[in-house]
Amino acid sequence: MSKARFPLDLNHLPKLPRNKKPGIGCIGSGFIMADCHLVAYRKAGFNPVAIASQTFANAQRVAERHHLRKAYPTYQEMLQDKSVEVVDVAVPPDLQIDVIREIIKHKDHIRGILAQKPLGVDYAQAVEVVKLCKKAGITLAVNQNMRYDQSVRACKTLLDRGILGEPVLATIDMRAIPHWMPWQQRQGWVTMRIMSIHHLDTFRYWFGDPVRVFASIRKDPRTQQKFDHEDGIAMYILEYENGFRAMSCDDVWAVPDGVPVRKGSGDIGIHYRVEGTQGLARGTIGWPDYPSPSPSTIDYATTLASGQWFQPRWPEVWFPDAFGGTMAQLLCALEEEREPEISGEDNLKTMALVEACYTSAREHRAVEIAQITKQKQR
Repeated sequence: MSKARFPLDLNHLPKLPRNKKPGIGCIGSGFIMADCHLVAYRKAGFNPVAIASQTFANAQRVAERHHLRKAYPTYQEMLQDKSVEVVDVAVPPDLQIDVIREIIKHKDHIRGILAQKPLGVDYAQAVEVVKLCKKAGITLAVNQNMRYDQSVRACKTLLDRGILGEPVLATIDMRAIPHWMPWQQRQGWVTMRIMSIHHLDTFRYWFGDPVRVFASIRKDPRTQQKFDHEDGIAMYILEYENGFRAMSCDDVWAVPDGVPVRKGSGDIGIHYRVEGTQGLARGTIGWPDYPSPSPSTIDYATTLASGQWFQPRWPEVWFPDAFGGTMAQLLCALEEEREPEISGEDNLKTMALVEACYTSAREHRAVEIAQITKQKQR
């Protein structure tokens, strides 16, 4: 089969709304809002109009930097602004549910919420958030932004088109030294709800929902010097009913302090591999190179085009460009009066999978995802 039958355009960019005018109110002025959300929103042509955060001076600085109309001393005051139709919430997970309780009081003019991941401190709290928004009639989307990494979307396109055949095995291998935020110290957990949640959600995006998971975790020595935590290094295997398997090693130790990191050596990085009955895709995720703009990559080969490797490339990067996708899917949902691609209901399945990983690691056994959802619904 000729190369022309396999165009390098793999739908790596998100669908954008026709109407980009709905006013976006931003809650939070930290790195993720100032350097990712608002950068991506301006690039996409969206309309952020107001911001509020715990520290008013920080909100003012971010408003000036990104040309927002107004910074408010409190988010409660911002929510009264009738120009705010969509609220972007970027606060720590243990604060998010109370913020959402305030937002839904203004359902007369607020139509949508983009909530940060994780959607609460655990699955039970995520269920409550979804119920609150549903009862208020407000559309809830979740900022699972790795789904909008360009390589992740390209791989999804390969799977949807059948170019790799039936999936057999998928792996993600992360070697990184994350910059943990101060608020994580009070959670007692770090990796699985902050980092692994991206990989677990990506597996769901690519392959659907597994039946069960087996996870093993240990504390990270570097992080343990700063604060106690349950999950540093995390490994997990997802079992699917049809025999397919996915697994990940999320290594946040990676390299001891004082040992030089060799760029391009694989000492630091995220690599994935998807093997199918008719093809193979292997890719990298560029995030560990941040703040250097390092696009994620994908290479693939298929028996449908024997003897050829395809290597599509693009200029966009996960941080910050993918954050335009998570807001775009919410704005498109509001415009088309449907559920977002990453709706609150959908994200509950990711939260349940994360919860199953914690249960598995604590009890040293495989855990069925249905066990988590049934327990929490009682």
